[in-house]
Amino acid sequence: MPPRSPTPGWRWRRWTAAEPGWPEFHPTVGPPVWRRSGATTGTGTVVLDIDASLHQIHSEKKEEAAANYKGGYGFHPIYCFADATGETLGVRLRPGNAGANNIADHVAVLDQAIGQLPAEIAVGHRRGDDPGLVRRPVQVRTDSAGCTNFVWHARARNIGFAVVARSNASIHAAISRIQFDDNDNPDNRWRPARRSSGDLAVRSDVAEITDLVDLTDWPDDTRLIVRREHLHPGAQRSLFPSLQYRYWGHYTDADGTPVELDLHIRNHAHVEDNIKRLKDSGLERFPFTNLDANRAWLQLVCTADDLVRWFQRLVCTGSLATAEPKRLRWTLWHTPARIVKRAGRTIVRIIDGWPTAGDLLDAHRRINAII
Repeated sequence: MPPRSPTPGWRWRRWTAAEPGWPEFHPTVGPPVWRRSGATTGTGTVVLDIDASLHQIHSEKKEEAAANYKGGYGFHPIYCFADATGETLGVRLRPGNAGANNIADHVAVLDQAIGQLPAEIAVGHRRGDDPGLVRRPVQVRTDSAGCTNFVWHARARNIGFAVVARSNASIHAAISRIQFDDNDNPDNRWRPARRSSGDLAVRSDVAEITDLVDLTDWPDDTRLIVRREHLHPGAQRSLFPSLQYRYWGHYTDADGTPVELDLHIRNHAHVEDNIKRLKDSGLERFPFTNLDANRAWLQLVCTADDLVRWFQRLVCTGSLATAEPKRLRWTLWHTPARIVKRAGRTIVRIIDGWPTAGDLLDAHRRINAII
């Protein structure tokens, strides 16, 4: 609703939804988001990202809140997101001291996510399903917390995996055998890494060392891809002690070149953006003392965020398609406006001269066009 006393000089401008090209508006008809989203159609792999995050709570009265491994206090929920849309497909609210490597929690949110997928994608991906039922390949990505027997649970659901590797003696030995290879050697394994844009990454290389490690405890067709990057001031060394490079790697059963697979696992970082967006939308605080009430709060925030993500993917363009919640609030949600229905027409009234009126009206036109 508009303010009762607009700033002097402002005028209400009337925009009519019945203009040429605008179909009748039916607010009760929801668009089939996954079918309309170009990122989730076709035959490509549907990627699910699992990660947990610490949520700090400043009260000891919250039921099941507990101290965490970073010295804080609160909850430690675990999430599963659809990478293509950024929506939350599964979530579990856990105490702050819940383990990051808990296989049962990973499996639980994975099953939740499968249950939320469209039927034509989920078919063949429930536990015990015949692999012949699969219509669309599904892959789950996790950090090193999933570097456990979790991958066998994924395989039991005909789901592929990409899991960040943990440091161990076998990987150390394999890296030792190749780290000093001469770059002019034709048998050299290292290949220049690439960025998401397709450009070569600066001073970063990728190699596959599947044949140099023991993978008998892993599912068939598992591969190990390693990435190295020149150390820079303040960089943490990982996976292998070196004074020259920083190493890390991942296990996967996917096809593709080592460079392609390395780029794919690095896109798991999208999960951090998804969690940040949820925290900016209300998950910085859990307002209730009762655990079930806080679980309901978590579900409501995730549902609201999903609605916003669908809105952005379907009707927003440019920077608004990926804008953070705060920007959306100040550019769209806080716009003083009225929606008026008169003589069979839907009229949007926005203050004349409002800086984002064009973006709002473009979004409104697209909503009408897809319904």
